[in-house]
Amino acid sequence: MDYYGTIGPACASAACLRRMREAGMTGIRVNLSHGTLENQKEYLALIREAGIPKLLIDLQGPELRIGDLAEPLELPEGAELRLGRDGVPCPAALIAAVREGQRLLLDDGKMEAEVEQVQPDHMLCTVRRGGVLRSRKSLAAPGVVLHTPTLTAEDRQNLEQARQYGVTGVMLPFVRGAEDLLTLRDALEKRGIGDIRIFAKIENREGVQALAGLLPYVDEVVIARGDLGNAMPLWELPAVQKYIAGVCRSSGVPFMVVTQLLDSMQTRAVPTRAEVCDVYNAALDGASSLMLTGETAVGNYPVEAMQYLVKTAQQAERMRSRDAAL
Repeated sequence: MDYYGTIGPACASAACLRRMREAGMTGIRVNLSHGTLENQKEYLALIREAGIPKLLIDLQGPELRIGDLAEPLELPEGAELRLGRDGVPCPAALIAAVREGQRLLLDDGKMEAEVEQVQPDHMLCTVRRGGVLRSRKSLAAPGVVLHTPTLTAEDRQNLEQARQYGVTGVMLPFVRGAEDLLTLRDALEKRGIGDIRIFAKIENREGVQALAGLLPYVDEVVIARGDLGNAMPLWELPAVQKYIAGVCRSSGVPFMVVTQLLDSMQTRAVPTRAEVCDVYNAALDGASSLMLTGETAVGNYPVEAMQYLVKTAQQAERMRSRDAAL
């Protein structure tokens, strides 16, 4: 099994990354939603220095995000939020697609707003669940289907530099169908890097429904529970995770489980009992990879989080091996 962390300020030293590798981390993710590989070259140098063998880059893809803000924006409940011209930057395609009454989820659902009025170049919303909004955070409109390109201009630029920086895998967000994967594969092959593995992130109902048709074109499926949990009531998410895992197992396609595996360890040195059970069950279900995100990128205990991830999953693997031998 592979164990991935996500690089960020919390683990941005070769010494910390080495300790995470010694704890069992086999690879690391670089989130390119906030910039290019060139912007991340200091992190990439640390990854090489720490001797981490597997490097995943998480592309922007068709994921919706707000633009850059001059400073974090406080959004109290009940406040008006303007998205678009003279407000918080957002994709024009979203403004064209939404209608009054549409729910919008910001920053993986931490905040929620309701569209009150739509104009050609902006929309006015009321904040229903408040928080602090920062640049480039995710923006979801449950139930709205947008026709956006598979790869952004920055994605294509990053693929040009992938070999130079030692990338071993590419994560494509919000995969909607086989065409998205074929587009990415074609882009890789045209750059002479067709051996780089493709990780298809399933993040909405469209991706779940298309799952069977994706499997011939993917090296690993990613059960990306952050946005997937925004696309449905949270109580439906466990069944969808089990469904994806089952389809992948029966088809012999590796799959990864990611998002909030040990979320409390961003601020606590010890995970909750529920979290270790979640990790254990993901491994017991046959996951080929597990990944930590905020726990290692911005959390206070990146090494300890990796230790708990690896030790818990290894316990599950021992159980699977024992059961298989019976």
